[in-house]
Amino acid sequence: MNSLEVEKQIPAEKMDTDKQRFVRYALLIFAVSYVTVSLYFIFDTRSSLASLAAAEKVAIANLQQRQAATQDDLKVSNQALSQQLGITERGLQASNAGTNAQLRENQRAFERRLQDQQNQQNLAVDQVSSEVASVQTELSGAKKDIATTRTDLESTKVKLDHAIGDLTGQGSLIARTREELEELKHRGDRNYYEFTLNKGDHPTQLSTVSLQLKKADAKKGKFTLTVLADDRVVEKKDRGVAEPLQFYTGRNRQLYEVVIFTVDKNKVTGYLSTPKTPGLTAMR
Repeated sequence: MNSLEVEKQIPAEKMDTDKQRFVRYALLIFAVSYVTVSLYFIFDTRSSLASLAAAEKVAIANLQQRQAATQDDLKVSNQALSQQLGITERGLQASNAGTNAQLRENQRAFERRLQDQQNQQNLAVDQVSSEVASVQTELSGAKKDIATTRTDLESTKVKLDHAIGDLTGQGSLIARTREELEELKHRGDRNYYEFTLNKGDHPTQLSTVSLQLKKADAKKGKFTLTVLADDRVVEKKDRGVAEPLQFYTGRNRQLYEVVIFTVDKNKVTGYLSTPKTPGLTAMR
């Protein structure tokens, strides 16, 4: 190694030593600062804890004083309540004794009233039973009379209705069914001709007149028909079932009567009633 290289190496080593010394000083300063700050925080924390502990002791002492005062108040209240309960219990016992006596008296009075009502009801029942027995005796005789009357009525009963004619204003016997019409025929008072009229058909001749259906309303039970008699046309408009339709015809102006007992869609059924006149015959 020559002298020039030795001279260059000596300053380099000196620079490394200075750097290391600076680093050590810096670390030492940092450590001292950290320790100082830590000690400050430790002392400050201890001081705060001491203050909190003192405050807690004061608060605990206050709570203990309040608890002692509350316990004293409770003792006084309990004593007063015990005395009051003793008085109340004695009052309740006395009140219960009086109430029980009153209840027993009310019960006895109710039982007496109930017995009186029962006795009255028994007397009423006995009286009613006697009256019922008397009525039953009378009913037994009445039943015989009713049975006899019913037998007579059944034998003479005729299922015919009275209706007011549209011309005479007087009641006449009419039939509402074919069965009732047969009963009318058996009476023999007049001639009866059954018919069925269809809407749109030509006039149907019955005896000395002709009938033609113009309208039929099954829902309302209404119909309209025309009567051809003595070269005249008479319209019976918006008439109802079982309503006698009357008109006069013939040389002697005799009363004819038409009764409709069923109204269907575009069709009606009924009968024509004419006087008992020799020579009248039914024609279709």
